[in-house]
Amino acid sequence: MDKNTIIGFVLIAVVLFGFTWYNQPSQEEMEAMRVQDSIETVVKKKAEEQQKLAEIQRKAEAARKVVEDSTLLFHNAMQGTVQKVTLSNDKLELTLTSRGAVVEKAVIKGFEDNEGNKDVTLFDKDTQKLNFTLVAKEQNISTDELYFEPTEVTQNSVTFTAEAGAGKSIVVKYNLSKDYKLHCSIVANGMAGMFAPNTTTMDINWQDMCKQQEKGFTFENRYSTLTYHFTEGGTDYLNETSEKRDEGVEEPIDWVAFKNQFFSVVMATKTNYGNDVKLTSIPQQKGSGYLKQYEAKLKTNFDPRGIEATELEFYYVPNDFRLLQSVEEESTLGKKLELERLVYLGWPLFRYINRWFTLYVFDFLRSMAIPMGVILILITLLLKAITYPMVKKSYMSSAKMRVLRPKLEEATKHLDKPEDALQKQQVQMQLYSEYGVSPLSGCLPMLIQMPIWIAMFNFVPNAIQLRRQSFLWIDDLSTYDPIVSWQENLWLIGDHISLTCILFCAANLLYSWFTMQQQKDQMMGAQAEQMKMMRWMMMLMPLMFFFMFNDYSSGLNFYYFVSLFFSALIMWVLRKTTNDEKLLAILEAKREENKKNPKKMSGFAARLQAMQEQQQRMQRERDELRKKRLGK
Repeated sequence: MDKNTIIGFVLIAVVLFGFTWYNQPSQEEMEAMRVQDSIETVVKKKAEEQQKLAEIQRKAEAARKVVEDSTLLFHNAMQGTVQKVTLSNDKLELTLTSRGAVVEKAVIKGFEDNEGNKDVTLFDKDTQKLNFTLVAKEQNISTDELYFEPTEVTQNSVTFTAEAGAGKSIVVKYNLSKDYKLHCSIVANGMAGMFAPNTTTMDINWQDMCKQQEKGFTFENRYSTLTYHFTEGGTDYLNETSEKRDEGVEEPIDWVAFKNQFFSVVMATKTNYGNDVKLTSIPQQKGSGYLKQYEAKLKTNFDPRGIEATELEFYYVPNDFRLLQSVEEESTLGKKLELERLVYLGWPLFRYINRWFTLYVFDFLRSMAIPMGVILILITLLLKAITYPMVKKSYMSSAKMRVLRPKLEEATKHLDKPEDALQKQQVQMQLYSEYGVSPLSGCLPMLIQMPIWIAMFNFVPNAIQLRRQSFLWIDDLSTYDPIVSWQENLWLIGDHISLTCILFCAANLLYSWFTMQQQKDQMMGAQAEQMKMMRWMMMLMPLMFFFMFNDYSSGLNFYYFVSLFFSALIMWVLRKTTNDEKLLAILEAKREENKKNPKKMSGFAARLQAMQEQQQRMQRERDELRKKRLGK
């Protein structure tokens, strides 16, 4: 760019700046514009208010015409007074309203809520809405607009009737079981001619604001999901962290559950909800008192002739695996609901571990009235005892590599060039084979423990038995145990510091140090240099775990703390009880025996040696080809 061009650009910039400055409005003009904007805002707001008022007046006029027109369907049921009916047993107290003939409040007895009340209120009339819609020839029939008359009221049952006209009615019957199930049947009497010939379904719109029941909002929110069950078996759920609106489900489902961490409300149908299913889950803000905004738009069977009732079952239930299994036995829908899947036990492998091992051990220890914290310790010790033989075998393999390290360094000291890497590995593998040592066995402890760790990661947060259970300094094993807390959320940390999380991270640091020392003693050359970077990464992992697990339940952190502490203790004991000189003598004897009776390599070692030999041949071929080209 030459001098003239630069001067030109500068002049253009000066002209633009001057023009902008010259044309900017004066102080009086700016004040007039602000006044004008304020007037327009007021006018716009007034217009919106008038529009809302007109809409309210329109609805009031429509309602007045309905009341005056005695020929309309459900004319008498469109007006009335709200009547409340309470159904209760030892486990539940349900309040039903005649407006819509639905449950407006559900209380589970015997479980303390987040505010210290002795019972848990799952929802009330302000947080939950349920409406059944029937599409008739002349008008849609929405149950939430009708006043039903309650009759045949007992402690466990009630019948609601909405009169549509002479000999026409909708009847809704409820029957509460001995525990957590409420059976519902809906029948239309004498109304066959009111519907189109092809009408076979009824629309259901179910909404709920899922209440926060536990102290830890973040942790409870993570385990609160809109869950549904496929008619053919198995469950799925909407993502618990992201907003989902009107998500469709491709396969037929037969129940939907509005679930939080330890309690669920389930609505199941005798047939299925068809393919036109729309599900919504919207996470709420911390401090709102709610976890999720749920909505389910469903269709189920409906017989306009009144011959076959629409049958539904509602479950207001704690998420207890064994309890859910027993409650399902009372179902009259004639299908396998698999309600126990509301307790998420992990992916198939981890679910298998929890389903057929952890649950049985947990139930057995609970039957002995042992404190929950002690149960977690005993489960840890049992798992350590089961895996100890494999852990010891793995440790001894690492110890063998450690005592052989000087011999490996001596045998490969002349192979220090980069191009000798393959040959160096071959020599090492050959020596390992002669001494009968597998270099991969040292990875076994982590491979053994990882599935168990992940299985417990899924089991402990979903175990309602830990809820409100104290142990040592911990008030509630199902949520975090703060030693310091404050009002505002800090990035990555939140509003507290959990003591069990600190203990878990400290035990993790100790275990990582033992592991790194063990691996350090058996590595040499370039591997040892690479291990320095790995050592720093392993030491930083506990810090990362702190930010991840500070919001997690103290029961889970306590289990990990105990598990890692005993893992480190086992490694320390094995290290102290292993005599390197005796071990080396055993290996030398094994080598002499192998020399007399040489064995062919097999398994992974053989495949690794074959691969190395193939790479070496390819390298020689490339070198020869390069020499020929240079010779030309």
